[in-house]
Amino acid sequence: MATLHDFNAKDIDGNEQPLAQYAGKAVLVVNVASKCGFTPQYEGLEALWRDYKDKGLVVLGFPCDQFGHQEPGEEAQIKSFCSLNYDVTFPMFAKIEVNGDGAHPLYQWLKTQKGGVLGSGIKWNFSKFLIGRDGQVIDRYAPLTTPEALRADIEKALA
Repeated sequence: MATLHDFNAKDIDGNEQPLAQYAGKAVLVVNVASKCGFTPQYEGLEALWRDYKDKGLVVLGFPCDQFGHQEPGEEAQIKSFCSLNYDVTFPMFAKIEVNGDGAHPLYQWLKTQKGGVLGSGIKWNFSKFLIGRDGQVIDRYAPLTTPEALRADIEKALA
């Protein structure tokens, strides 16, 4: 059975990263965008990262331009935007696709783990997946679910 730890992804600087480096940690995977109505959620995601990173949480941001062309920039622009506007320090990755034939293998797997009431496809930016320390998906959250609303589930995952 696959886990988060079986995948690799390029970080925002273009370096291939094994997600196995997050083994033993709870992970929040989020597809993000810089020009979305949900973009202010970066602030809440960063707060989660800062509040829980020493307890074992990692937030991973995956920019995606598949929804309304709301992430038009290249990686350097995205990195700069996140740093300057939201002081993002959690790990960010290179722009990917989350749906369709070109969907990143990580997202292909995530969608098979938790289709739920949202269906199997990712519906919009800032969809979230909480993954346990064992690399298995615990739950999936809609874009409308704010980072702050995840605190109880994150604390449970870290326990």
